[in-house]
Amino acid sequence: MNITIGKPYAVSEKGGRLNNEDSIYPLPETITSGQKLFLVCDGVGGAEKGEIASYLACESFQTYLSAFQDGDTTEDLVKKALQYTEARFDDYIALHPAAKGMATTLTMLYTGTKGVVIAHVGDSRIYQFREGVIVYQTEDHSLVNSLFKLGKISKDEVKTHPQRNVILRAIQGADHPTEADVIVLDDVQAGDYFFMCTDGVLEHYTDELLAAVFAKYHDPEEIKDAIMDTCYGRTRDNFSFYIIPVNNVQESQSVKQNILSFLYSFI
Repeated sequence: MNITIGKPYAVSEKGGRLNNEDSIYPLPETITSGQKLFLVCDGVGGAEKGEIASYLACESFQTYLSAFQDGDTTEDLVKKALQYTEARFDDYIALHPAAKGMATTLTMLYTGTKGVVIAHVGDSRIYQFREGVIVYQTEDHSLVNSLFKLGKISKDEVKTHPQRNVILRAIQGADHPTEADVIVLDDVQAGDYFFMCTDGVLEHYTDELLAAVFAKYHDPEEIKDAIMDTCYGRTRDNFSFYIIPVNNVQESQSVKQNILSFLYSFI
């Protein structure tokens, strides 16, 4: 599968906070037409050095994958990149003890030959939109989501629960190892959009409202502007996102040959 993306659009703003504890990779000004890897991280609020945690996670993940990736990103490679990142956290904390307790969420997206590989830790999200409909979204590693799945609270209560910012997974270091959910999305079509965001965006957007934006606008820059108009000056938290449009998807020659061979066997 050969996935060609259009120009991605990214935003990372401090919102109502004094500093920005979100980090994204790559920075918008460094994107090339061949970009395959995207990362969005949110330094956990209330912990020491959240901005260092998110930056270090982005930098460590992309460094490890760049060094050791041979072909598509796999679940095992993501696991090793996560372990490397945790070791980097430990190294930083050893030199800066005041940073003990720093943590971050992580979302990763990679366009590979078998589909789009996504991984996430925490409550930052990845969506796949098709004609304004959500065809896939990650599931938050959060307390309120666990309570909702257990039937303890309603969907409306999730939005206002006093512990809605408590996450159950975060990158912290080897002393607190975590796991990433990894999945390969092989149902990818031209015209799809992938959307990666920190929870600051979700202060003002439900799934339904986000879907409405992607249904209304058919240009990624217009989508970016619409989300910015809603969040800028209104969001209490930092807010960051990546919009990644899919321009074209072609099956590899070997896949086509296998399909033709299968069809010919019935002739």
